[in-house]
Amino acid sequence: MSDEATDPATEAFLAHRNLLFTVAYEVLGSAADAEDVLQETWLQWVKADQGQVRDQRAFLVRVTTRQALNRLRTIKRQREVYVGSWLPEPLLTAPDVAEDVELAESVSMALMLVLETLSPTERAVFVLREAFDIGYDEIAEAVDKSPAAVRQIAHRARRHVDARRPRRVVSSSEGQAVLELFHCAVESGDSQALLEVLAREVVLMSDGGGIKHAALRPVTGAEQVARMFAGGIGKFEDTLTYEPTVVNGSPALLVRLDGEIDGVMAISVQDARITGLYYVRNPEKLSHLTSATPLTLR
Repeated sequence: MSDEATDPATEAFLAHRNLLFTVAYEVLGSAADAEDVLQETWLQWVKADQGQVRDQRAFLVRVTTRQALNRLRTIKRQREVYVGSWLPEPLLTAPDVAEDVELAESVSMALMLVLETLSPTERAVFVLREAFDIGYDEIAEAVDKSPAAVRQIAHRARRHVDARRPRRVVSSSEGQAVLELFHCAVESGDSQALLEVLAREVVLMSDGGGIKHAALRPVTGAEQVARMFAGGIGKFEDTLTYEPTVVNGSPALLVRLDGEIDGVMAISVQDARITGLYYVRNPEKLSHLTSATPLTLR
């Protein structure tokens, strides 16, 4: 990409880059793939006849969506043979993302996993309509469907997601308060305190990608999850440290082993208890956690 600040094409692209990245990331669940999509979008953008582009934002969103859909159809097949549980690539996000409740939910681990159950076209339509409030006509151009078909797809996708998403969105302060209790319980090894902060039907998912040790299937239930910490994660307590952070707009713990990043554990909260734990250890998904500058989406 050109570094010339006076280049109108570069300026236009950079003005919309955060939006385009978030669209691609929410469609793909992978920051690395989203970056590749943005590179492909850039190449098409600089080849376009700028004088014929009436709406730069619409053009760039359309190209980004099409590129993301093409990539999603490929990586969806790869995820079918993924070793163990697949989790979205975590993003270190700026505080303003957590304060924007709707944006925080749209990139949360919990909702991103729900989006994985949609077809590629349903996912793209849902993201563009629900997360970015883009009009049906514009979405239709992006996914090569008629506006009427897009309305039907949007309705079907929304109904599917609403049946599976958390029943209410938790404020940033409530999530942080629960994370503090969880953090203290994990660091102290207090099993009772851990049980008190876990919902009875809590689900722990861990993603090692076949590279790092991780449970191959989700662990369900407060007692089972507490035992996992005591007998598995907890046995490394002398070398493990936990650092509160914000990942995908939600409270999380950055886990370090002997000072090196070992993974990140994000949480989802309902009724002041943890209902979901998402532990990403796959080193191929941790590169964005080393950035000194958290991402500001949109």
